[in-house]
Amino acid sequence: MALTGLVITGQGITQEIKYPESRKTNVTDGYFGTTVADPYRWLEDDKSEETAKWVEAQNKVTEDYLSQIPFRESIHKRLTQLWNYPRYGVPFKEVNHYFFFKNDGIQNQSVLYIQDSLKGTPRVFLDPNKLSPDGTVALGSYSVSKDGKYFAYAVATAGSDWNEIQVMETATGKKLEDKIEWVKFSGISWRGDGFYYSRYDKPTGGKELSSRNEFHKVYYHKLGQPQSNDILIYSSREFPLRNYGATVTEDENYLILSESQSTSGNSLYIKDLVKETDYIKIADGFKYEYNVVHNEGNTFYIMTNDGAPRNKVVAVSLDKPQPENWKVIIHEKQEVLQEVHVTGGKFVTVYMKDATSHAYVTDLTGKLLNEIALPGIGTLAGFNSKKDDPVAFYSFTSFTFPSTIYRYHINTNKSEVLFESELDFDADSYISKQVFYTSKDGTKIPMFLVYRSDLKLDGTNPVYLYGYGGFNVSLTPSFSASRLVFLENGGIFAMANLRGGGEYGEEWHDAGTKLRKQNVFDDFIAAAEYLIKENYTSPKKIAIAGGSNGGLLVGACMTQRPELFGVALPAVGVMDMLRFHKFTIGWAWTEDYGSSDNEEEFKYLLGYSPLHNLRKGTCYPPTLITTADHDDRVVPAHSFKFAATLQEMQSCNNPALIRIETKAGHGAGKPISKLIEEAADVWSFVLYNLNIKPAL
Repeated sequence: MALTGLVITGQGITQEIKYPESRKTNVTDGYFGTTVADPYRWLEDDKSEETAKWVEAQNKVTEDYLSQIPFRESIHKRLTQLWNYPRYGVPFKEVNHYFFFKNDGIQNQSVLYIQDSLKGTPRVFLDPNKLSPDGTVALGSYSVSKDGKYFAYAVATAGSDWNEIQVMETATGKKLEDKIEWVKFSGISWRGDGFYYSRYDKPTGGKELSSRNEFHKVYYHKLGQPQSNDILIYSSREFPLRNYGATVTEDENYLILSESQSTSGNSLYIKDLVKETDYIKIADGFKYEYNVVHNEGNTFYIMTNDGAPRNKVVAVSLDKPQPENWKVIIHEKQEVLQEVHVTGGKFVTVYMKDATSHAYVTDLTGKLLNEIALPGIGTLAGFNSKKDDPVAFYSFTSFTFPSTIYRYHINTNKSEVLFESELDFDADSYISKQVFYTSKDGTKIPMFLVYRSDLKLDGTNPVYLYGYGGFNVSLTPSFSASRLVFLENGGIFAMANLRGGGEYGEEWHDAGTKLRKQNVFDDFIAAAEYLIKENYTSPKKIAIAGGSNGGLLVGACMTQRPELFGVALPAVGVMDMLRFHKFTIGWAWTEDYGSSDNEEEFKYLLGYSPLHNLRKGTCYPPTLITTADHDDRVVPAHSFKFAATLQEMQSCNNPALIRIETKAGHGAGKPISKLIEEAADVWSFVLYNLNIKPAL
């Protein structure tokens, strides 16, 4: 249907929006005696000419709207200035070389450098910006061979999850003829003159970005051989919806095989490659997670939440691998154990307490040796090291502390700055704090707030409320140059640590899954209500945002409480909760969401599915939906159908727009130029609809 004549006014500007026609059909599905209409099913066909014309028309309407915002170009210019500062990745050492990523500022992709010593001169090793003229080819996983001679790397095109593995000589940079296609959800693990990887069979032509991913397989590729000669290591015809990953221990003596059927929980098997034994079962079933962090001969140290919702480390001997013989090395604590690394023959353990990082050193028996002093309250990443190397590298960041790279000496327990960002930013002008508020059922929820130190709590401040709440993902403090354009103009950034995430371990995650998913939405709604009650803001000044599962969060909350928010920004969201499992890797999400194939879960999903809970006669907040044409993680049909339905149901003059990026995907590897363009559009939309005139 075509909607015309909607007049949008704001900041002295009047705009007339004429939405494109979205043809309605009589498609319905039956679920346990309930008939559910799906009138925009045709938008699921991402290859059809009709869908392409719809996308083009929607983008034109959105561009026409955004182009009339008078400060859009100024926002773009300011974002380019803010983004333009050097940023570094955490170095890693392989044989006699050090590698690290660096972005000079607004390079589309970060460049990989190599140097022979920490005091040596870095030189460009691999520049992904040269892989495509527009920066839309990105580097994925990568790995250096054990002898340091070869570098295998995966590249992704236009944001797709599909990867192609290529190989180059480390010394010369010469690219070899080896090419591995149809790789997805895979690492690269070397042994000898070849490596292990995971892939799917070649998909049906035209369905590469939408068809269900089935029959994942592990292969071994030997250098110089065509892909057709790769050795099949593991597969299962009995269980098409399982994924497999293979890694080799640092000593190259053992192959670790992990099997999963969702985004959490895995089975674990280990094979002795020297003795060529059968796989030894360490743990099966998919209720718990088992991750090998180290081995000393045939004794493996495994981090697990089996019997420890906040994680522990156990030692498992392959001679007696049964669970009753496991020895607890690092016991569960009140804080969540996130990572375990081995440096200089000792464990470095990274914990999370109230969504912030803490780090400790223990010996291999678990005895505490010391705590690692950190620059403040924030987030750690890295601790890249080999097991016998006494030096590790890590990064630290917070909301007002740009990511800084440190070199850590485990024998002295001292850290020193290796790389720091050269950004003109006055952290003292901003306040970062953590508050706790009460959700609907009485649960205490943490939330971070960041704002200018001269801000007055008079109920008029614009708020950008961000959340995720799923898949055991934890939101922790991090720096964002893009966010500064909002903070500079008196905005408050609020990040709520909702249930469904991993901030307090598996119990916190579980409390936001399946038939408890409404807890996540209640937590987010309560965050907005808290900010209003405490006089930070008012409903018309709150923009809610989230991506992927966070897009679902925004979609659910704007349909449940449309009057509570001033702007809604659902990005690459899971909007159709009845059909998500029918596309690409969506089947793996049923452990978090449940499935419409189950009667009880169907009724629950239908109750909050954003697509199915838009109601005629409702005034929804100004909404800018964002997605991309190559998103094969959460297929864009979710956003397409939601946009068409929202435009149909919207009863007031608030805009209901969709921005569809081309040659981009779910987000990973998106070039800086596209990130800046999208951020400029989003912040312009937010400030315009919250009635904020930026001082630029």
